[in-house]
Amino acid sequence: MRDVNIGIVGLGNVGSGTMAILAETSDSIAQKLGFRLVVKALCARTIVGKQIPAALADALVTTDWREVVNHPDVEIVAELIGGQGVAKEIIDAALAAGKSVVTANKELMAAQGPALVEVAIAHGANIAMEASVAGGIPVHTVLREGISGDRIEAFYGILNGTSNYILTEIERDGTAFADVLAEAQRLGYAEADPTADVDGFDARSKLAILAALAFGEKITAADIFTEGIRRISPIDFQYAHRLGHTIRLICGARLTAEGLILSVRPALIPESTILASVKGAYNAVWVRGKYGADTFYYGRGAGPHPTGVAVVSDLMRVAREIRSGSPHRVSPFAHDRLEANRPVSVLKQKRAYYLRFFVKDRPGIIASLASILSAKNISLDAVLQLPSDDKTALPFVITVEPTSEQSVQEAVAEMAKLDFMVEPVLALPMETAL
Repeated sequence: MRDVNIGIVGLGNVGSGTMAILAETSDSIAQKLGFRLVVKALCARTIVGKQIPAALADALVTTDWREVVNHPDVEIVAELIGGQGVAKEIIDAALAAGKSVVTANKELMAAQGPALVEVAIAHGANIAMEASVAGGIPVHTVLREGISGDRIEAFYGILNGTSNYILTEIERDGTAFADVLAEAQRLGYAEADPTADVDGFDARSKLAILAALAFGEKITAADIFTEGIRRISPIDFQYAHRLGHTIRLICGARLTAEGLILSVRPALIPESTILASVKGAYNAVWVRGKYGADTFYYGRGAGPHPTGVAVVSDLMRVAREIRSGSPHRVSPFAHDRLEANRPVSVLKQKRAYYLRFFVKDRPGIIASLASILSAKNISLDAVLQLPSDDKTALPFVITVEPTSEQSVQEAVAEMAKLDFMVEPVLALPMETAL
């Protein structure tokens, strides 16, 4: 069977990993496919310093992505630069030319993926995106094919390795957030501008994609309730451990009678749960199906080689379809058509909550806070206070019985007006459904 030719645009971490895997495993790939994947063109913004494997020495090397897309021999374009600007131009041009696309671009696929799939279908091409979420975990394939016969009721995931690394380092060493972030940047786990990771936006894009796969709903990422991890401190882990919990940035999706509730936020989860054991830069997804019950998927969420494996696997799948001429491929979003929808407001969600305070110590503080909670029909569960010598910024915690997010937010807003508050209350849900 004739070989399939590919072009790679973007030779950063993911592109370099993809290139290396294709070069080093070309024979085993050919054994699996019955034909070869041949890299015909490579593109990067700058070629200086790029190490092109000897096995790919015959490929065109360029700084102009158009030369890759317009190359007469290229049949599949791997878009590995990210973002929604030039990446969208590359994918549009490739699909318009009838060439299939493999991408790792979670931001673009979360925002415009369904529309791009329609364009691909119209031009007789394919688009694949396994590497866009949880790089080293084939969770797309799981939801799209592996457990597609089930009805998904909920899933919870740790989908950002940078945030998980920071949280688990704070937990392990008791180091402040800012210091752990600086170390993560030095090690290359965090970008110079860490906003997308630590404020939850990267995870939000990934959640929007997985929600489409699991529930068939086209979700606008901006509609997902999102909070980051900047306010998590070592003292929060001390109190969480007293409660038998830890803290992780959790991407949650739950199908309720009212609709789909989605959120990205730090939450307390029981130390006994499998997600609590996910540490460092690893990702994990826990899925609950109506019929198949619980399944769990764990692995590296990022990195040149784990994500490169996902890209190469997609290249192989698309190449098979090109050579077999399959007209009825499985949609990358697992559904023939996605229903445009907005998630149900997280304000309707009921959970137990962890409320952490820093206050200027004086008599009557607990009574004042309890009065506000009572006025919002919120019942106290426990009050915890570890020894502290600093009475000007005294930390303590109140946990409350399950109540609505709206009631908690209203109570927290009232508490912010109290003159003994040193900083706003930190309110974290306590997830017990895991």
